[in-house]
Parts: sequence; structure tokens; C-alpha cells
Amino acid sequence: MADRSELAAFLRDRRGRVVPADVGLPETGRRRTPGLRRQEVAQLAGMSVEYYVRLEQARGPNPSDQVLSALARALVLSADERAYLFRMAGAEPPSVRAPVREVSLAVRHLLDSLTATPAYVLDAKYDVLAWNTLATHFIGDMATVDESERNIIMWMFRRPDDDPRVAERPHANCMERNSVADLRAAYARYPGDPGINRMLTTLLGTSPRFSRLWAERTVRERRGFRKSVDHPLVGYLEYECQVLHVPETDQRVMLYCAEPGSPSEEGMRRLAAEHTPPRAGDFPGGARNATLGADRGTRRSASEGRQ
Repeated sequence: MADRSELAAFLRDRRGRVVPADVGLPETGRRRTPGLRRQEVAQLAGMSVEYYVRLEQARGPNPSDQVLSALARALVLSADERAYLFRMAGAEPPSVRAPVREVSLAVRHLLDSLTATPAYVLDAKYDVLAWNTLATHFIGDMATVDESERNIIMWMFRRPDDDPRVAERPHANCMERNSVADLRAAYARYPGDPGINRMLTTLLGTSPRFSRLWAERTVRERRGFRKSVDHPLVGYLEYECQVLHVPETDQRVMLYCAEPGSPSEEGMRRLAAEHTPPRAGDFPGGARNATLGADRGTRRSASEGRQ
């Protein structure tokens, strides 16, 4: 049963807790009250100010699931707060059935601010969702790739097993093994997800290398690792790949961090000055890459995923 009075009070309270910077809005001087203005929430949620005001006044019809989801995003609600919002509106909170593809404004602003650090966002099944300019020099220009083809794991296993370059990349194969272990963890978190199932059908049917790794049943979420690249524009680069997990969305921000003052950092700065990104497909999957070590801080899990 809906509790419109509590819903209205909850909206007012959470609006007062969000600062403009949390949702990518500029500061516009001193505010008489803390938090966002009603018109800002309405703009972020894609609804009229009049409609939102009625919600805060416990008036009008019950909001739809679509409206509630938009409000949850606009007010930066946690998973528990989102469920509470739905229940106070008399609606059943929708369960998360698929990896979240929408990248928040805050994460997009983070990517744009990292002008000297390659950074991109992956969902749970390794689809590339967002990237900054410098990342295109490592994964290619994703803007030229169909959205359905922007998947790191699919790129990894696109090369045939008998390609001699595969045998010459033992450390990169370690990265493949850890990526497959991470995909199996995602497979357990999203049972029945069509996107993950399509990936598995394709990879198990076309890549013996993937099939062997999948059969190991290793389950391990992705962590940071060390990597080197023989880059065609600036030569040898060595860096740490840091993995930042985004709360509530099961997304990861991948950061390529070179040691300060090192030749690799200088090489990345030179790449940042390049205004022409490489074509998609020039670098994905690491044809010229070689990881220097296994993922750090990881443990081999005895858990078995489902086949």
C-alpha cells in the first residue's frame, strides 16, 4: 500500500542531501537551503517541475515505475533507498536482472577530468560503456564501433589459437584467465542474462582457448594488475591498471596509471597531445601487449560456477 505522505517526506529529505556536484551540476552561488532545487531534480529526472512539486506535496496520481527509477537516479539513491522509494509509492522494487549500462554523470565527469590518464568503464560482462580521449590510444576509438561489438573479452578471444602471437604472450594469457574467472562470477550474479548467455554461446562455439579456461571453473572478481605495451606511437609503456568498482551499478572504471616522473608517464603525456585517435581494432585485445604479472591481491576460489 502506498504511503504518499512518507513518499513526499522522503523525496524532500533526499533532495536536501544531494549537492549539485554529486549530479554534475555547476555551483551557482550561495543557496538559501541545502541540496538541490526542485527544478533541478525535475530536470535530472526528465519531468515537469509542476509534476515533481505535486509529488513532494503528496498530491496527484501514484508515480509509475519509470518515474520512480528516474527519481532514484536523480537523487543518487542507494539500492536500499531505491527499494524504499518504490515501496512508499506502492510499487514493487524491480530486481536487477541485467548488468547496468547507464554510466552516471559523476563517472563521466571523472573520465573527462583525467586528461593524462587512460580511463574507461566496463560493465559486468566487459562491455565498454564510456571512455576518455586518451583511452582510445589503447583500446581504439569506440565511437567507430557498433555498440554491440564493444566487448573486451570478445576481442581477447577473437584471434585463433594457432596464431603464433598467442603462444608468444604467456603473461597476456594470464590476463585472459583472470578475465574469464571474472566473467564466471558475473554469470552467477546475473543468472539467465541474455547478453552473457549470448557471449558464452559464441565463445564456447568458436574459441577452444576460451572453452579450456571456462572449464577450469575459476571464480574471481577482477582486481588490479601490471601491464606493458609496445605502443606504435611512443614505444614501450609500463603502467598499473587500477580497477575502481562503482557502487550500486557493478561497473568498473579501468585506469592506466604510469609511475610519476617515469618515461612511461611522459609517453602518456605525448599520447594525450595526439589529436587523432587510432582506428578501432588497432589495439583491442592487446595484439602488441604483454602483461608483466598476474592480477595482484587475488585468490584462487574453490567455488564452482554453473555450466
